[in-house]
Amino acid sequence: MAQENAVDIRDLAFCYNRRPIFRGLSLSLPRGRVVAIMGGSGSGKTTLLRLIGGQLRPQRGEVRVDGQVVHRLSTEELYRLRRRMGMLFQFGALFTDLTVFENVAFPLREHTTLPEPMIRDLVLMKLHAVGLRGARHLMPSELSGGMARRVALARAIALDPMLILYDEPFTGLDPISLGIIGDLIRRLNDALGATSVVVTHDIQESLHIVDYLYLLSDGRVIAQGTPEEIRASSDPYVDQFIHARKDGPVAFHYPAPDYDQDLMGGGA
Repeated sequence: MAQENAVDIRDLAFCYNRRPIFRGLSLSLPRGRVVAIMGGSGSGKTTLLRLIGGQLRPQRGEVRVDGQVVHRLSTEELYRLRRRMGMLFQFGALFTDLTVFENVAFPLREHTTLPEPMIRDLVLMKLHAVGLRGARHLMPSELSGGMARRVALARAIALDPMLILYDEPFTGLDPISLGIIGDLIRRLNDALGATSVVVTHDIQESLHIVDYLYLLSDGRVIAQGTPEEIRASSDPYVDQFIHARKDGPVAFHYPAPDYDQDLMGGGA
């Protein structure tokens, strides 16, 4: 029986050495939705993706993907689950010595026993979906930043995953490329019937394409809702984050003694 949520996270605690990242984090990612995970630098967004993918293990709580507790899986079971996930890394992370075609074919050759004619057809289908079928013979060094990101997206969906993870997919893109990637994330998710998790700082693009947002701070969810609910929120942190205000709950100045006294004190 299919689980209602693709991902369920309950009472998650995780720290690097003694530095806490999550302190009882709980959230759910419904099937078929595009969900944004947002928050300031260091709020644990990319760490959350690694916990979902099983690269990291929590100190407390559970991360369930398709009903399975990820950190309790055997190595074989974890690899089997990962074959149902797609990942678009920040800046694409294409194999620089492989052509566009070979980059997209890589997961098909690595995880299936499909014959080469079928792999060829599937690769061309994925490249056509991102508008780059004609670029299949190019090397990554010959691509623009936006094109490289689209090739990485074609590779991420090569195995028709149930869950697609995006780590800062809009970083470094010009406005046209950014709009194209945003549109592809939305359309490909709907076409595949997948669930997409988008870690991003790009507020405006996210509000156009996602179904739901979680805003993280201090190891917890501090705000959540649909794009309309987030836009209408009167929460001071949400207002500061959405409108990029310099001062608010996240102060511009790091805590320090009184300015005049500090100047007169003469100390370093």
